[in-house]
Amino acid sequence: MPKHTPSTLNPRSPLVLDTRELPRRPGALRTEKRVVPAPADLGGEMIAVPEGADLDLDLRLESVSEGVLVSGTVSGRVRGECGRCLREIDDSLVVRIQELYAYENSTTDTTTDEDEVGRMQDDLIDLEPALRDAVVLALPTNPLCREDCPGLCPECGVHLDDLPADHSHEQIDPRWAGLSQLNRKEE
Repeated sequence: MPKHTPSTLNPRSPLVLDTRELPRRPGALRTEKRVVPAPADLGGEMIAVPEGADLDLDLRLESVSEGVLVSGTVSGRVRGECGRCLREIDDSLVVRIQELYAYENSTTDTTTDEDEVGRMQDDLIDLEPALRDAVVLALPTNPLCREDCPGLCPECGVHLDDLPADHSHEQIDPRWAGLSQLNRKEE
């Protein structure tokens, strides 16, 4: 029989769900809506949910034969910088979440690997790992302030949006300067 660590979850933690009021009868259902502070490091280097920012959880907890199926949405603000022009990005994010949490000593213990299915500790569910997976995977690895962002001029570093269309840093080698005149039309 698989080993389980004793319960170390704090039932008062905002990302811990208490299922004591949810009957262990398949089909029993409870909804949970709450606003929780975002945990640290929820995202990547370029874009993330700021630590402590409000995350809106709209969840459905449903008893199934082997545990509790948690599904719903997580929404909140994300901040970061554009991967092309380095302008600040402030946007919203809505992510679907769905995770099965197996009861302790259920058949799932013997039929799945420990990290394959979430595990309940007593009647508590730690939602943070599933929330972290859903949010981090939904964030872009190279965020853009807008799809057609032209980025920065590689020579002077100014936003290409702010430069005239004929902006150039072309430097002609003095040895070839005379040849550049051949392409110009006489006026």
